[in-house]
Amino acid sequence: METIFALATAQGKAGLAVVRISGPLSLDILARYCGSVPANGRGLRKIVDADGQMIDEALVLVFPNGKSFTGDDVVELHLHGSTAIVRAVLVLLSMDKDLRMAQPGEFTRRALESGRLDIAQVEGLADLIDAETESQRQQAMRVFAGELGAKVEDWRRKLTRAAALIEATIDFVDEDVPVDVTPEVLGLVRSVMSDLSSEIAGVRIAERIRDGFEVAIVGAPNVGKSTLLNRLAGREAAITSEFAGTTRDVIEVRMDLDGLPVTVLDTAGIRETADEVEGIGIARGLERAALADLRVLLVDADAVTPDIVGPDDIVVVAKGDIQNGAGLSVSGKTGLGVDQLVEQIAGVLRNRAASVGIAMRERHRMAMASSLYHLEVVAQMLKSSDILEDIVADELRAATRSIDALVGRVDVEDLLDEIFSSFCIGK
Repeated sequence: METIFALATAQGKAGLAVVRISGPLSLDILARYCGSVPANGRGLRKIVDADGQMIDEALVLVFPNGKSFTGDDVVELHLHGSTAIVRAVLVLLSMDKDLRMAQPGEFTRRALESGRLDIAQVEGLADLIDAETESQRQQAMRVFAGELGAKVEDWRRKLTRAAALIEATIDFVDEDVPVDVTPEVLGLVRSVMSDLSSEIAGVRIAERIRDGFEVAIVGAPNVGKSTLLNRLAGREAAITSEFAGTTRDVIEVRMDLDGLPVTVLDTAGIRETADEVEGIGIARGLERAALADLRVLLVDADAVTPDIVGPDDIVVVAKGDIQNGAGLSVSGKTGLGVDQLVEQIAGVLRNRAASVGIAMRERHRMAMASSLYHLEVVAQMLKSSDILEDIVADELRAATRSIDALVGRVDVEDLLDEIFSSFCIGK
């Protein structure tokens, strides 16, 4: 295996910059340019170039084979964060014939190949790096910490036990098996089916935590939707005007709402219009609002709630600074009731987030759904009076293969290049 290197911290001037080296020649490279390897795995060393000129004095950390992130010998050079120092060290290493620059995600790929991480943990690490809110961090950390892998191992253990029991009846088909294995097999299968169903139901919410919930502000023209959006965003994100129909397209503002990632949508005012362009804007707004996770409807005090509102949606009286009505009144202009509205939105989304599982990608959902399908076939066959043990065993093996795909044991080679291309070079 080649020895690779890369800058593991962000480009640009900083207090500290870390250059990571991984591979079988890492310790040789360290001794070559720093004189010696620290006996206890850490120490200050002077980095010198081929002419013996000192480039920097760095803190050196050594992670031995089997105890590093990649599973190889790893060396980290903690440099002073000058762009000139970093450039000089990278040039020095790039000129060494025993080294090459790492590809995007190559350190993490080596961790996968050495068994330090499974494919689900790799995906969790990618999400952890991209996390912008507390809920995203928590969800990604659960996957990166191996919770999904632990669930898969539990499911696999139960299905392996079930398959072993069924195959035992096949092996002893000409003899009397002293115990009917069907109740135990059915219990194991139903246990896994219940867990899979729960995880599948939580995938959509997990995707929303990763990618963001959508909250659409809807209502009649000139009711204060854009003003409310600007108040929520803390800036002039949308044009406001006293004239109705100013908003023609959907305006999106992404924000952190009580730790949850939320994209707030300002839509065109809903009304009958002869203006073709405004009509297109209204149609687009209604379409996006229907697809959103939550709608906030702004109404006049005496308005009738339209059909677009669902059971969890929020209806508030608009322009609360000049009119009052039943329920919550808000004013984007003065801020009246906005904090209460934010808390109400966050409460609805928090309730939905409470049902989130660990699996958080469409790939996970498809693998679990495939496994669940095979287990449903098994459950139906086990309830039959004439059980075909060979077919049951095949279905159990198929179910196991499907959940194995979750952590990369099978059928994920075509995904690896796509996954690792999203990583930065130093990860």
